[in-house]
Amino acid sequence: MKAASLHELKQELTHLPTKELLELCLRLGRFKKENKELLTYLIFEAHDERTFIANVKADIDTEFASIPKDNNLYLIKKTLRKILRTITKYIRFTGSKIVEVELLLYYCKVLKQSGIPIYKTIALTNLYEGQLKKIKKALTSLHEDLQYDYSRELEEL
Repeated sequence: MKAASLHELKQELTHLPTKELLELCLRLGRFKKENKELLTYLIFEAHDERTFIANVKADIDTEFASIPKDNNLYLIKKTLRKILRTITKYIRFTGSKIVEVELLLYYCKVLKQSGIPIYKTIALTNLYEGQLKKIKKALTSLHEDLQYDYSRELEEL
């Protein structure tokens, strides 16, 4: 079965009655956890971006607290990548460059403050440097005032 294009789906959805549209959304939410999380974001959290960012930052702090304290770099790297996957998922939900910059800056700050030896292995170094590159790329699409504010934070890192 070949999936229809977004344009075709949009046209069909405009012709559906509200009740059928509701049933389709609920059915979509049943299949994957990520679909349910996206629907939750769109319905409950999309209107208040500041609160959403604060909640994600709290999740990041919780995840960093769960990083193993022994110097097993493999487990540390694995946990850091897991945190990054979660952040990337939330960034995709919002579609906002401001949220992307804020969350990635926060991730990098917490990573540096955690005392994890970033520059001890190439993998951790590349992970950290890759996030800095993503931040710089996202900064170019923001307003000049925001670029200035966030670039000052980036320089601190």
